[in-house]
Amino acid sequence: MARLLLVSHCPSDNTARLRDAAVSAVQGMDLDRLSLRVLAPTQAKAGDVEWCDGLLLGTTENFGSMAGLSKDFLERIYYPCLESRQGLPLAMYIRAGQDGRGTRTQLEKITTGLRWRLISEILILRGEFQPAFERQVSELAMTLAAGLDAGIF
Repeated sequence: MARLLLVSHCPSDNTARLRDAAVSAVQGMDLDRLSLRVLAPTQAKAGDVEWCDGLLLGTTENFGSMAGLSKDFLERIYYPCLESRQGLPLAMYIRAGQDGRGTRTQLEKITTGLRWRLISEILILRGEFQPAFERQVSELAMTLAAGLDAGIF
């Protein structure tokens, strides 16, 4: 059984829609060999990262930086998971009103240090919220889920 962890920071209805789109997409795939766990950054712990075979991380960008709660999650799990989770398949999306580059840089530094493996470019959802963002997050989630289910990642 493959295990997918979705950690998503949802301070708004729109970011909750992104999380829900990812969950619906993965559940709609009806993969018998995939288990999905969905947590807010404040709920997720090192044991959750130890549990999973792949991680989908969603965050916002605030004032040119990663959301504090997302950063707190990564700081809390960093050392406990540093050695044990090397090579963890990872996909990430950033909801950025303007840019997203600051958050992308932070995420790349942290996940490089953890030696996690990005399965695709970090998805940056810029500007005013668009319904297409939900489709993009759904596709990212399905790619990670299908790869885990098939044993590719």
